[in-house]
Amino acid sequence: MKRIPEPEELMDEAEQAQAYAEADFSASNELFLQLFEQLHPEAFTGRALDLGCGPADIPIRFARRFPQARIDALDGARAMLDLARKAIEDNGLEQRIQLHCRFLPANLNSNYDALLSNSLLHHLNDPLDLWQTIRNSAHPGATVLVMDLLRPESPQQVEALVMEYAADAPEVLRRDFEASLYAAYTLDEIHEQLVSAGLQSLEVNQVSDRHLAVHGILS
Repeated sequence: MKRIPEPEELMDEAEQAQAYAEADFSASNELFLQLFEQLHPEAFTGRALDLGCGPADIPIRFARRFPQARIDALDGARAMLDLARKAIEDNGLEQRIQLHCRFLPANLNSNYDALLSNSLLHHLNDPLDLWQTIRNSAHPGATVLVMDLLRPESPQQVEALVMEYAADAPEVLRRDFEASLYAAYTLDEIHEQLVSAGLQSLEVNQVSDRHLAVHGILS
């Protein structure tokens, strides 16, 4: 099935951002944390950068899981960051999670020990913006985990996934999930992106019926 890019827009409407903040993404977000723990079995005590943090559920979960970690969380949508800031304050994590309103590619601190990103890649007009930011923002030996949707093979599979995972969701979430599945990449496409970005040390694998993960240690 051919990829259909999403419209070039940020999730910066308050209603849309609120719908995402209230949605239950706990299963996929916990899968993300489990994958990171497989990559980094010992307790993580360094500095992490989360690209495309949204309402900050993953940075908050990450901070709880690793009490000595410090996290910079980046997103381009101010409506999302407003919700993220409230969630971080409600969890008493203001001293450990710092929010940044930035677009990719971004020139950031190059000393991060971990680079994280969940469900951002398929939104980007140029996927190399993500890979170049990762390559330029961490030192050799840093842990990288990028999880995203995996494009189905047919419109029928898209419809089945939307019915299974978003049938009872608000219309804005059903619509966005469907568009995201069409905009997602295949394993082969992401492998080509990694080669183009000079990130051959990273691997890409399918990790659920609708997710893939790029993971590894930067060389």
